[in-house]
Amino acid sequence: MDPESPNTVDAYLDRIGARRPARPDAAALRELQLRHLTAVPFENLSVHRAEDIVLDEKALLDKVVGDRRGGFCYELNGAFAALLRALGFRVSLLQARVHGDGGRLGIPYDHLALRVGTDDGTGPWLADVGFGDHAHHPLVLGDRTDQEDPRGTFRIRRATDPTDGDGGMAGDGATAALGTATADAVTAAAGDLDVLRDGTPQFRLDQRPRALADFRAGAWYHSTSPDSHFTRSLVCSRLTDEGRVTLSGRTLVMTVRGERHEVPLATDTQVLTAYREHFGLRPDRVPTVRATAFFGRND
Repeated sequence: MDPESPNTVDAYLDRIGARRPARPDAAALRELQLRHLTAVPFENLSVHRAEDIVLDEKALLDKVVGDRRGGFCYELNGAFAALLRALGFRVSLLQARVHGDGGRLGIPYDHLALRVGTDDGTGPWLADVGFGDHAHHPLVLGDRTDQEDPRGTFRIRRATDPTDGDGGMAGDGATAALGTATADAVTAAAGDLDVLRDGTPQFRLDQRPRALADFRAGAWYHSTSPDSHFTRSLVCSRLTDEGRVTLSGRTLVMTVRGERHEVPLATDTQVLTAYREHFGLRPDRVPTVRATAFFGRND
């Protein structure tokens, strides 16, 4: 789909159940992010179906809008950026490293988030439709105080520690695995920001603008390496009006007003029906975890 075509913009807005905003302001951005989170699932089916992760705006729009699929952060925020630009927002792609177990930082280009400028003098905003169970609304990028959101209390603070807590630079092994494609990826913390939810760091944000192609090494790593959680399990999840719905393998998890309910799905028909009814996806067979052999595990 052509990112600059009015028909593509109309189709995208229809995909997320949103009207074309009158102006690219903060209220419109807030509405578009929430609509996107409730309509387009965060899913990694392509990883396990051996489908290429193509980081190109046309390919992303074909998948998310034309094929009515979801994706993971590179795909969802990459496509959302194209929509926002077409609607008049100023958008920069930012790379981030996710805080993992023990606070250890993940690989460079671990996550793609968006810096969004509006025409109403607010912001700039940190928009994100690709981090799974995260903020429902955009966060003020320059605000260092608590920001309340239906998902919790968020705070954006200056990063102060460039190490991963064990005396070495975070993600050294993963960075080496990615090779020359990430030559500038391990940076000092000066200028970086940590995004916290309820006091727990979520990811470390590098504020330098990036191009979509810069994220190809990260997408390749997360779609092939046994060290990536994306290759270890299947997930398909989206926000709902009352909570969240997630299909993890053969378990359907419904979170309604804070109460979690798990429903085991015993048959293939039940699994395929769940994909269709809850996420609008129509796989031709039940997705299964694909064996990966590109790297040795680094546990």
